[in-house]
Amino acid sequence: MSSAPAPEPRDPKPALVFDDPLSQQSSDDTDRGWGERADSGSDSAADLKRFLDEKPPHHI
Repeated sequence: MSSAPAPEPRDPKPALVFDDPLSQQSSDDTDRGWGERADSGSDSAADLKRFLDEKPPHHI
């Protein structure tokens, strides 16, 4: 006769949060990154990265 293993404790389910989502600041609701340039001198790889980071999504 085999015995069943003891059940492992389960993690509690995440609680539902009914806060107002508009009262929280989103990542695009800050001034970080607007017009700032990296201090990289004249590195062409850094220029390409900046170009690709700032390119609008419809220009892919």
